[in-house]
Amino acid sequence: MNYIVKDLMVPISEYATVPVGATLFEAVLALEEAQLNFDRSKYQHRAILVMDDNNHVVGKLSQLNVLHALGADVDNREIKTIRQLDRFGFTPQFISAMEARRRFAGRSLKNICAAPAAMKVEQFMKATTPGEYVDENVTLESVIPQFVYGAHLSLLVTGNGDIVGILRLSDVFAAVFHAMEECHHEAAGAPSTDKPSGETG
Repeated sequence: MNYIVKDLMVPISEYATVPVGATLFEAVLALEEAQLNFDRSKYQHRAILVMDDNNHVVGKLSQLNVLHALGADVDNREIKTIRQLDRFGFTPQFISAMEARRRFAGRSLKNICAAPAAMKVEQFMKATTPGEYVDENVTLESVIPQFVYGAHLSLLVTGNGDIVGILRLSDVFAAVFHAMEECHHEAAGAPSTDKPSGETG
């Protein structure tokens, strides 16, 4: 089967969204609600879209962004001191590990989550970039390089100038798996199906 983007995208109405100014806790609640309402046969959502006053997407908050927010209330002076270790030849990996240990040392999960929950999503979201947009009518083949070379987990799908959906890496992977499955069946002389194997979301 030949796919175009709108065959595989998740409609914007089914995605978790919050307005600019929402708290991190409100964003996590929106993601939880979207998960509960989403078809359980599909892949779960892993991000929240942040919308401005005109209902335009201005950023994405991923699960990893939320984890990065934990420990954000630690004294920045100490973190800046740790980051200055690069002048003494310490590797970025070593410095990052030291910073993480300082942020989380001796703190319970409940304690770690308390302050970030009240912080604003725009402090931690990833702002959208031109390379994250794709037209709903382009073919799957043409959009794969955008995922590969842009290292995106999802793309914003546009139609008639508006954002109409989200194309996720999990959706693309499901279609690629199905194409591989078809090739295997054809090579073995077995019949193939016309739909991706279960997961498109």
